[in-house]
Amino acid sequence: MGELHLRGGTFNFKLKLPFFPCLNGNMTQHLKRGPVSRWDLFWSFTKLALQGFGGVLTIVQRELVEKKQWLTNEEFVEDWSIAQVLPGPNVINLGLMIGQRHFGFSGAMTAAAGLMLIPSLVVLSLALMYGSISDNPITQNALRGMNAVVAGLIIATGLKLLPALKKNPLGYSLCIFVVALTLVLLNVFKLPTVWILLVMGGGCTYWANQQLKKAKQSELIE
Repeated sequence: MGELHLRGGTFNFKLKLPFFPCLNGNMTQHLKRGPVSRWDLFWSFTKLALQGFGGVLTIVQRELVEKKQWLTNEEFVEDWSIAQVLPGPNVINLGLMIGQRHFGFSGAMTAAAGLMLIPSLVVLSLALMYGSISDNPITQNALRGMNAVVAGLIIATGLKLLPALKKNPLGYSLCIFVVALTLVLLNVFKLPTVWILLVMGGGCTYWANQQLKKAKQSELIE
């Protein structure tokens, strides 16, 4: 549901998403930062996909938040959360969201093309090359040795994103507890990811919505 207000001669659009309260806010904040053209969008996601060795999350966060500054850490966490809930590859979902946000449907298709067109050709070429050297012991040992690097990249990115939880309506302490509980349920009890998303995600969304409602009521009273 959207609301359109006229302030100082400019349009201010606010998007309200009842099931994802953390995303409610002024969408002009997003639009001020972002790709300057569809070509910029296409080429940025192409370069992002071509760098996605060893875990795409690390590359996406570094490119979109630290280098291009299209998103803040808080916005990245919010958008990545939605991308994980939706079916399909996370980075494709994120690209569709960012492309649509800035250029509509054509922007979404442009971002998806950037993520898949040239990278797909590169991956096919590498697959053909790997088929001829896959039995080589040096190749196998090199790939095994990369496992520790990949794990380190993912953990480092997770630690970078933790401070963004300080602004979450759940509260920082509760967020850390949810993170720890999710790790235990996933890695110790081996619960299916879909159930963790439905139960933990649903519960956290409801609680965050309640906290935002309380905060809004307090503002109205004041």
